[in-house]
Amino acid sequence: MFDAEDLYIFPVDVWIQEGVEWLALNLRPIFLAIKWPVETLLSFNDYVLHQIPFPVFVLLIALLAYRLASRGIALFSAVSLIAIAFMGVWSEAMTTLSLITTAILICTVIGVPIGILCARSDYVWNIVRPVLDVMQTTPTFVYLVPVVMLFGVGTVPGEVAVVTAAAPPLIRFTNIGIRMVEKEMVEAGLAFGANNRQLLWEIQLPLAIPTILGGLNQTVLTAMVMSVVVAMIGAEGLGLVVLQGLGRLDVGRAAVGGIAIVLLAMMLDRITQKMAQPKDVKAKSWFRSLLALLQIGRVQQLPLPTGRRTV
Repeated sequence: MFDAEDLYIFPVDVWIQEGVEWLALNLRPIFLAIKWPVETLLSFNDYVLHQIPFPVFVLLIALLAYRLASRGIALFSAVSLIAIAFMGVWSEAMTTLSLITTAILICTVIGVPIGILCARSDYVWNIVRPVLDVMQTTPTFVYLVPVVMLFGVGTVPGEVAVVTAAAPPLIRFTNIGIRMVEKEMVEAGLAFGANNRQLLWEIQLPLAIPTILGGLNQTVLTAMVMSVVVAMIGAEGLGLVVLQGLGRLDVGRAAVGGIAIVLLAMMLDRITQKMAQPKDVKAKSWFRSLLALLQIGRVQQLPLPTGRRTV
């Protein structure tokens, strides 16, 4: 009988190993150039979050949650932060939060432009889509091996792994949001003489903001999960607390880290989820649609070339 075990096995693992080693040896300056802005931004965010006094930080987060979400989410955020502080992992929580905020900033800077480019070009989307499929279906632990070989170990390489894993949802949702904008709105903008830049910034992006914010919510959750996994390569934060508890068979220590992670993840999820349906953005979209209709009416009432006016 024909047996799969008798087939020739391609040495894919050897090819990948040699490829990563070649990249690490020959493209070292490029990876150092990538590492420097990530390290700078991460160090700045970590310093700022650790310097803010505990009561002030809780108040700021509660006010931010109240402004972006609701009163109930603001109360939940404040209670969660106070509970994290009482469990004795406040410093670790701030380190994890700096990892998340840095990842959100970098993913936004990288993901939104790529998503816009994919939405405006089917050719680009056909190239990027398989890459995103691979990135989103690859197990999170697999990211750690090439990251360690290319960037080393520590919190900064962990941040690179977090960004790599968290960027795909934002790219996908940005592409979907822009493509879902009604054709009538785009055609109306073109009819009024809008160029590509005006069409993007005045029509497509404002209408796609709820979908893009939904992608941001998925990016935050993915970054939160990955920030725990990267503790295996030396990244600090709540993930390291869980890892230390597991290594010492200290169930209480691991549980404290896990509870703090859950509270922090729920707080970020509730805020970003509420932002995905902002009332003011919808109001602005309807307001701009109303302005477009009014402008159409004004155009119809312009004087005719013969000097006559429309009734």
